[in-house]
Amino acid sequence: MTTVGDTSKAGVAPAQSRPKIEAGKITIFGLALLNVTAVVSLNGLPSEAEYGLSSIFYYLLAAVLFLVPVSLIAAELATGWPEKGGMFRWVGEAFGGRLAFTIMMILFVEVCVFLPTALTFGAVSIAYVDPNEQVASTIASNKFFVLALVLIVYWAATFIGLRGAGAFSAVAKWGGVIGVFIPATILIVLGFLFVLSGQAPEVVIAWGDILPDFSNFGNIVLAASIFLMYAGMEMNAVHVKEVRDPTRNYPIAIMIAAAGTVLILVLATLAIAFVVPRNDINLTQAILTAYDDLFTWAGIGWASSVVAIMLAIGVFACVTTWVVGPSTGLLAVAKAGYLPKLWQKTNQHGQATFILLLQAVLVTLLSILFVVLPSVQAAYQILNQLANILYLIAYLSMFAAAIRLRYSQPDRPRPYKLPGGNAGMWIVGGVGFLAALTAFVFSFIPPDQISVGSPELYVGLLVILAVLFLVIPSLIYAVRKPSWKGADPDFAPFTWETQAVAVEKGKAQP
Repeated sequence: MTTVGDTSKAGVAPAQSRPKIEAGKITIFGLALLNVTAVVSLNGLPSEAEYGLSSIFYYLLAAVLFLVPVSLIAAELATGWPEKGGMFRWVGEAFGGRLAFTIMMILFVEVCVFLPTALTFGAVSIAYVDPNEQVASTIASNKFFVLALVLIVYWAATFIGLRGAGAFSAVAKWGGVIGVFIPATILIVLGFLFVLSGQAPEVVIAWGDILPDFSNFGNIVLAASIFLMYAGMEMNAVHVKEVRDPTRNYPIAIMIAAAGTVLILVLATLAIAFVVPRNDINLTQAILTAYDDLFTWAGIGWASSVVAIMLAIGVFACVTTWVVGPSTGLLAVAKAGYLPKLWQKTNQHGQATFILLLQAVLVTLLSILFVVLPSVQAAYQILNQLANILYLIAYLSMFAAAIRLRYSQPDRPRPYKLPGGNAGMWIVGGVGFLAALTAFVFSFIPPDQISVGSPELYVGLLVILAVLFLVIPSLIYAVRKPSWKGADPDFAPFTWETQAVAVEKGKAQP
């Protein structure tokens, strides 16, 4: 799903997290690299390694039906409505403040839900510092160990975030390089050297196996989660204006980024499938097991501890950025009058004190699922699926907003405009919407490959939590008061609000 260091999931990334790029200076390959960095992550790979060669099909399908539509739609929305807000701005322009605020809160909660799963990956990495794989696996499966480490690290990251940009940016700067790109390169190189050296892979290598077994519904259910492994591409749509000839060059950059992302994810997933037997694949441990087996084969078993530390550093360092990102966006929305004054409280470092602490409490409560559910793997799966459900609601709204805005604001200048007129928008937006809707429906179905305890409890928790996070923002919006608006709102009015004010002034004139 989300990449290390993605701070814009809540719609408004902190200014210091965005690269400073001079107008017209960003190249096609530069933009492609930004997008690859925004998407690639390692913690979701084991769930797709279950499929062996057929994972190639799922990655390609999700890229065509979801990754490319998200990127192109976001480019038009970001250039047409460049004011602060991201998805909050786009959905609000199309459907009004209530749905926009609901989406903003959903994105805030989605980050909170996703953080325990990211930290779980880090906790498991720490367990695998022990060179004895059996001991490491036992520790990693201990849900109390995982819960304790998740809470300790998260609260520590929260207090770092409260100290301001200087503190958390220094910690998070190299998280993506240390925790993603270097380990991914090592995994891919060793995995394919393992096979090319004549070793027998744990998966059958045959062209016919690329097409999945569609008769097994459980395969399709779990594969639906692959869509959210591509989430985050929309965050860099704001840079489309910095590209020379964006109508031509932006789609090229997106295609390069999509191809690069698919290539990295496919090769890393296959590397895991080559060395870890299908029946032994564990969502939280398989990638560490793969490293251990590959390093043992290469005669450098000691290196597995080094990579485990690198993965943990990558996760833990960048959690400090994740902690601050959603609070920054929500603070701007709060000051615009959508949340009570309490939500607008900041400390001497300019950080949203109440929002950060509320976020920490929410993460703590969600992390308790690690104790309630039958295993760490089951808790990981349900939290990951809840994050997927919430994010997919936001994507469904984004696709619908793009189509509606073509009709409600047809004359709005769009430096990048999806080609093909309204028909092109319906095709691309429609494909993305249907893909997201399909993944959304499948996200509620328990996968056959994972023991989640009671299927009724699994589905019930997902439905109840999803409905709860939809209803609460709507209720808050309904009772909002004019007095909530902050003294220094850093948020431009929606177009329809500006037009309404102009109409009222016109009526007031004699």
